Amino acid sequence: MTTNPSPHIWLYDTTLRDGTQREGLSVSIEDKLRIAYRLDQLGVPFIEGGWPGANPKDVKFFWQLQENPLKQSEIVAFCSTRRPHTTAADEPMLQAILTAGTRWVTIFGKSWDLHVTSGLKTTLEENLAMIRDTIEFFRAQGRRVIYDAEHWFDGYKHNQEYALQTLEAAMTAGAEWLVLCDTNGGTLPHEVSQVVQDVVNSVLSSEYRVTSGESHSKLSTQDSALLHHQSPIPQIGIHTHNDSDTAIANALAAVMAGATMVQGTINGYGERCGNANLCSLIPNLQLKLGYSCIPEHQLHQLAEASRFVSEVVNLAPDEHAPFVGRSAFAHKGGIHVSAVERNPLTYEHIQPEQVGNRRRIVISEQSGISNVLAKARTLGIELDKQSPEARQILQRLKELESEGYQFEAAEASFALLVYEALGDRQKFFEIKGFQVHCDLVEGNEASNALATVKLAVNGENKLEAAEGNGPVAALDAALRKALMNFYPQIANFELTDYKVRILNGHRGTASKTRVLVESGNGSQRWTTIGVSTNILAASYQAVVEGLEYGLLRDVMRQAPVIYAGNKRIV
Repeated sequence: MTTNPSPHIWLYDTTLRDGTQREGLSVSIEDKLRIAYRLDQLGVPFIEGGWPGANPKDVKFFWQLQENPLKQSEIVAFCSTRRPHTTAADEPMLQAILTAGTRWVTIFGKSWDLHVTSGLKTTLEENLAMIRDTIEFFRAQGRRVIYDAEHWFDGYKHNQEYALQTLEAAMTAGAEWLVLCDTNGGTLPHEVSQVVQDVVNSVLSSEYRVTSGESHSKLSTQDSALLHHQSPIPQIGIHTHNDSDTAIANALAAVMAGATMVQGTINGYGERCGNANLCSLIPNLQLKLGYSCIPEHQLHQLAEASRFVSEVVNLAPDEHAPFVGRSAFAHKGGIHVSAVERNPLTYEHIQPEQVGNRRRIVISEQSGISNVLAKARTLGIELDKQSPEARQILQRLKELESEGYQFEAAEASFALLVYEALGDRQKFFEIKGFQVHCDLVEGNEASNALATVKLAVNGENKLEAAEGNGPVAALDAALRKALMNFYPQIANFELTDYKVRILNGHRGTASKTRVLVESGNGSQRWTTIGVSTNILAASYQAVVEGLEYGLLRDVMRQAPVIYAGNKRIV
């Protein structure tokens, strides 16, 4: 028995063009290439690379891709229609698009009469000629064209007849997709649904419509199997912005009304409030609505791709992002944890692994014994609910969090707490004391710090000093220097992040501080915590526990410890 394939939605990623318009986001050619190749691995069909000719960076980017092309995705060049009262053949910026060497070109044109008369300062008829001439020029050069109808929804609301004429101009010229853009981001889902449905009906009834089998636009072999022969050419796409916080809802509404292409960006990056977030759209479309967007076996790459892009563009990942955020499947309340342990469906709308994420049990002062048991299980420790060790861990946890500790953000410190309660917290070294001295010279922004550390390892005392550009850096360097001869693997450890928070600011400089230190070894990262009214003491505690946990990880990896019923059996 044969089954019908899932209806296909074509994804069009514009992170490398629209996404980079986000305030504070800047990428190099190398960054753009890394992102493009990662999206290619994910299986996104269309990747908009930028506007060749608008800047030297984009020109070089397309040249690089000609030498090392993508394997799955189509790279797309982007540009506007020609200028008023010229010809496309004589337009220098269009020549640059041809030089980029892409099979697909996206042209954007004006749909709103206000923009035509006030922005372009030309006539409505000339704007239609600009759309036709530009698309016909690229079609004559063997390029396939996606037409982005800029400000479509505003134009349709203010002058429906003229807006539809712009789409007709693009159709007659040979555009394969008509993408309706909510450029201002002010349209609501019920409006998008109705307008897209109107446009789909208009395209279906148009005398200019052709079927894919009759058109010069026959898709390539790798694409044709995904497109029904009955699908009209051109097809309808949607491009939404998030100014009303409805970009994802608007894109989904458009698909339900007949759109077959969805444009968006990874993590929703974009100008102002951003674009539709593909990291949410893909699982919503594929897992919940039953559409095919990317190969099913590649969907589990989504969370990693989201984090990869955020790292490349040097923006902190949104930990609370739906589907791909670190906290998307984190459970904190004791009742919630207990229920999830029995049946994940009670508090999870999908399986985290489907998008490459994972379930996390968060430990905090709100935790019950179920949280402690579940969190210990992630460490390979099966605790008995009635055991004194489990109750001791929970009690100690609540005491420390009442003092300002926050273990939901410092899971490595929580692991050390568990091992201590079980009597298995290995003592790698003992700190005898430390001193930190800082030199501050008036008028000189740079400062030097000197830290001296005295410690003992297996009864052998060690005294070391080291400098740093600040007291914490100097303390970290001195600790490493003192321990390196005993534990050479510390050379691979690095302090990757350092955060300080004032807990009771009303006490001024006497306030209690909480320090979070993230450490790593090149392949893994872990976070430890310190709390004190003395910021150096809090930092010292977090740094020391970071080193201790890193050493413990190495020991556990080489000689795994197995627990059963609170007892260590190996």
